[in-house]
Parts: sequence; C-alpha cells; structure tokens
Amino acid sequence: MADDDGCRAVTIALDLGGTHVRGAVVSDDGRVLHRQRQHTPRTEPTIDFLVRLIEIEMGEVPENHDVIGVVIGLPGIIDHLRESLVAAPNIPQRWIENLSEEWLSAKTGLPISLANDADLAAVGEANFGAGREHRDVVYVTISTGVGAGIVVDGKLVRGRLSGGELGHTIIDWSDADEGIPATVEELGSGTAIERMASATGLLERGADLADLVRSGHPGAVGLWNRAIRAVGIGIVNMAWLVAPEVVIVGGGVGRNIDLVAPVLKQELERHGPPAAGPVEVTVAELGDDAALAGAAAWWVAIGRDDP
Repeated sequence: MADDDGCRAVTIALDLGGTHVRGAVVSDDGRVLHRQRQHTPRTEPTIDFLVRLIEIEMGEVPENHDVIGVVIGLPGIIDHLRESLVAAPNIPQRWIENLSEEWLSAKTGLPISLANDADLAAVGEANFGAGREHRDVVYVTISTGVGAGIVVDGKLVRGRLSGGELGHTIIDWSDADEGIPATVEELGSGTAIERMASATGLLERGADLADLVRSGHPGAVGLWNRAIRAVGIGIVNMAWLVAPEVVIVGGGVGRNIDLVAPVLKQELERHGPPAAGPVEVTVAELGDDAALAGAAAWWVAIGRDDP
C-alpha cells in the first residue's frame, strides 16, 4: 500500500536454516522483489552475517519504496516477550545468545522481529497462498522435522513462546515412557521415513523413495503410510483444538501431496471433530517463499499495526 507520498512499504525478510539462509525484499502484497540464498556460515559470527545480508537487501530496495522493518525466521522457539531465540536444535548453539531483536536492531538501526520459521510460513500461506480465502488456517511442514503454525482470523496463535510445535507432541505415551520414538516428528518426519526405510533394507531416499511409493512397492507404501498417519493423528489433535477450515501442507515430504493428502484426510474423517465439517487439505502454494512472503503480513499477524 502506498503512503501519502506515493511510497510503497516493503519488508526485509531473512529465513535462517541449518543449511541455507535466504534473504529477500518483500512488497506489502507478499511479492518477493529480490532474493538471495547463501550457505549458513559455520565460522563467521551469525550476527555479523545476518547484518551483512540485511545490508545487501537494503541495497536492493526499489526507488520510492520504504523499509518498514526486518523479520527473521528462525528454526526454533522464540521468546516473544524478550524477542530472542531460546532454543534451536539444528543450528550451532553458540549463535543463540546473539539472536535477539535488541542486538540486531542496535546493529542495523531498523525495527527487527524474530519469528519461528513455521509460524512465519503459516502467515505467508494464510495471507498470500493457499489459505487466503479462509479464516482459520493450520500450516504443517513435513520435512526433516515436522512443524506447524496456526492463524485464526488473521492473527497468529501464540503465547509468550512460539507455539504450534506439532512435531514434539506425543502420540504414543507408552512408547514415550520407554524412551523410544513416540512424537509426531519421531514417527512422521522425513527423518523418520528414512530411518524406517533403512530398517527394511530400502536404499531409496527423498524423491526416489516417494517415486517408489507411487509405483506401489508394498514395503515403501507401508512405511510411508505409517509415517503420514502419525502426522495425521497430530493434525487431528490440532483440529480438535482450533477447528481449522484448511490444513496447508508444505515441506520436502509434504509437497508430495498426492501421497500425503489421502492419508491425512482419512485420519481427519475417522478421528476429527465432526461438528467442524470436512477440513480441506491442500498443498502450500508458495513453496520456499512462504516464510519470506509471511514477513509482509507479520506485524499485523502478531497484533502490531506497525513495527
């Protein structure tokens, strides 16, 4: 949206992962105007690296556009009262103490907000992707792990700490007591699928394994459906809590929607809340851009009209 001077608002978005970090300039309608992707550094101090990426994106802001702030997606739990990262198992632990709004704002002079990456992707899909025609949206990513974000009436559901941690919910309490895989993530993630494939002697991984499932290979179909059923049970539990109109599925495993949606729908039909009516299950439209696009709607989604 343009202001009185005809300037349009843009947001700088960063999406930090254990392997890659992406930066972008995002317009207020969720369009990515510029993007970059780099390997996540293992030696350079993270705060210096992120500041450098922000500076690069600032240099790519089109004329007659104003930067309203920076939103950084992180693969972990955010303390939204302190605006800092408190736990992230898949990045070097020494980074955590410096990943705070205070540090980054002081370095850049810009408003900063930190976001759980699944929450940020949920906001992106809810506003600009597969959920834009719906009021209540659950976004689930099935990849190396399992994450989720919940958007109800345009607002992200969260407490002081980022929530929606679907992957860590326990769906087999007896196995949990024995210390064996019992959570949605331990039973239904891409990592779990590969672990089960190895245990049954299958050599295929990733897309090759998905193709084996499509071919009807009994062993591959069995382990795949078992894993996706675990995610389905987790989604059923979320459906009882928030009664979403749509569940949007993303991530490397989730993008195989032809193999994922039928299993998830079956679990929702068998065990989900009947009063809510059929819950739509669909694939994420924005792909890897979901979190970047979400930065454009982040401030409103967390209840702040501006940074």
